[in-house]
Amino acid sequence: MTPARRPALRCLHLLAATVALLAASWAQADEYADISRLLQLGKPAEAIVKLDQRLAATPRDPQLRFLRAVALADSGKPTEAIDAFVQLTEDYPELPEPYNNLAVLYASQNQLEKARAALETAIRTKPDYATAHENLGDIHAKLASQSYLRAQQLDRATAASVAPKLKLLRELFAAESKPAAPQAATPASR
Repeated sequence: MTPARRPALRCLHLLAATVALLAASWAQADEYADISRLLQLGKPAEAIVKLDQRLAATPRDPQLRFLRAVALADSGKPTEAIDAFVQLTEDYPELPEPYNNLAVLYASQNQLEKARAALETAIRTKPDYATAHENLGDIHAKLASQSYLRAQQLDRATAASVAPKLKLLRELFAAESKPAAPQAATPASR
C-alpha cells in the first residue's frame, strides 16, 4: 500500500466506526421505544423482563434504570420503585426526573414532606422543569389543606376563616381527579 492511500483507508475505517456507533444508538433507541410502548400498554411485567435483559449488558444505563423504576411503580411495587429512584438520584444527582418520580411515589404514600424535598431538589437541578414546579404546587396545596384542617381541630373559632380556603382546595382536588374526556390519538401523541 502506498502512503497516499493510507489517509483514505483511515477515513473508511472512521466512517465504518461511525456507522457502527450510529446503528448501535438506533438499536438502543428502538429498545427504549419498545420498553416504553410496553409500559404505555399497561404491561410492566413484560417491560421488566426486557429491562432486566438489557440491564445485564449495561447495568449503569440511567435511562434503562429509570424505565425499570417506572415499571416497578406501575407493577404495584412502590417500595422497590422508591429504592430504584433513590439509587438513581445517588448515582446521577444531575438528573431531575428521578427526583420528580420519587416525589410522586412519596405523595401517593402521603409522605408530603419527602415529596416536597424531592421536588425542590429536582427544581434546583433543572430550574425550568415545569412538571416539577406543577407537582410542587400540588404538594403545597395538600400541605396547606392539612394545615387548615389542623387549625380547625385546634381552634374552632378559626372555622369561619378556614372553611372557604378548605372549600377551594377541595374543589381543586376534585377537579384534578375527574377523568379527562377521551381524545383521538394523533401521530404526535403516539
